[in-house]
Amino acid sequence: MTPDPVSVLDHPAQARATTPPGAGIGDDEIAELDARFEREAPGAIIAWAVEAFHPYLCLTASMTDAVLIDLAVSVEPSIEVVFIDTRYHFPETLETLNAVRRRYGLNLRIMTVAPQPRPLWQADPQGCCSAAKVEQLDRALQGKLAWMSGLRRSEAPTRANAPIVSRDGRGLVKLNPLATWSDQDVAGYIADHDIPVNPLLERGYLSIGCAPCTQPVAAGADPRSGRWAGVAKTECGIHT
Repeated sequence: MTPDPVSVLDHPAQARATTPPGAGIGDDEIAELDARFEREAPGAIIAWAVEAFHPYLCLTASMTDAVLIDLAVSVEPSIEVVFIDTRYHFPETLETLNAVRRRYGLNLRIMTVAPQPRPLWQADPQGCCSAAKVEQLDRALQGKLAWMSGLRRSEAPTRANAPIVSRDGRGLVKLNPLATWSDQDVAGYIADHDIPVNPLLERGYLSIGCAPCTQPVAAGADPRSGRWAGVAKTECGIHT
């Protein structure tokens, strides 16, 4: 299933002539904010980001669930949501994308690669994530000052020390408002707010990426152990 037609505000920054207050944020302030946000709720972190950077701000969504989207649009309904369509997603992921778009009326931007004569995950397994994900995120972030993701420390040991606020390799401010949330926190929020979730979660796919590289997770294993199973890889490059 392909995503429904989407409404994209390609240049929302043009709607505001003034420079947002976060444009000149320094590394010392980022460190101070990171420490302060350890005690703040995700909604407060998002509210700060919107005040500091909107409309030069977006969030990325994998469509595992819509928790971050629900929190963000309650603060700023027009926030840009970026979904990277690698062309190799599960049908269930694209169905979730459409359901979430309809539920929230998103300012949704879909980034994708050009069709390839041979699937990238077959033709270039080592470079597939870079081309299908990282390069598309780089394009989406052009002209932005900051972006948010749903990354959480409890997802894997490799993410245990993830900051709430940092500066990424592009020089942009990156925020992980849900970094301190546990799996129980997420499940509780989903239940309390009737949040759309990817149906693959109920089938053991606890971390959902591209179909060729994602497997169900064994009982008791960390949620990301089903990604790139059998190879020495733990991240696609978006968060590194």
